Amino acid sequence: MKLFIVSDIHGSVPAFEKALAAFEKEQADYLVICGDYLNHGPRNDLPEGYDTKKLAPMLNTYKDVIIGVRGNCDSEVDQMVLDFPVLAPYAHILLPCGKRVFVHHGHIYTEEQAAELCTPGTVIVSGHTHVSLLKTEEMCGKGEYTFMNPGSVSIPKGGTKAGYAVIESDSEKITRMELVSF
Repeated sequence: MKLFIVSDIHGSVPAFEKALAAFEKEQADYLVICGDYLNHGPRNDLPEGYDTKKLAPMLNTYKDVIIGVRGNCDSEVDQMVLDFPVLAPYAHILLPCGKRVFVHHGHIYTEEQAAELCTPGTVIVSGHTHVSLLKTEEMCGKGEYTFMNPGSVSIPKGGTKAGYAVIESDSEKITRMELVSF
């Protein structure tokens, strides 16, 4: 199983087109989106190619392979135009090797709070900060957790580049876990 992970599209058609090209090239099984699909939010400038009316149908084309969660810029009105669930605060994915992936946006749970909800060894994936991150550390005295943030495809911050993350697993182990810039 291969997960292709993006976050914080914020209505940018060109950014999502880059993500789709990479998704197709990666031949991933699922497109995991960590929230903030359509709206840019009051703290961000309008991203290049901001066009929510064009982006919504593009997203809907992939509705059968999207696993999504709600971001702080997502609302019920977004769900009205998107044909896949976008309002859940988190999602659990079980990889073929038995490892778990906990997906959330990052505005509700801190790393510590997310770890408290998960078993040791879980890969905790979030967005929200627009800063890409991949680290493994001991947490809550329970064991190691891996934290992954693909950054933002449209408005990267903190000196990071726009991009995505990949998690791939066979029946025995995670075979690939990395951040990739466009």
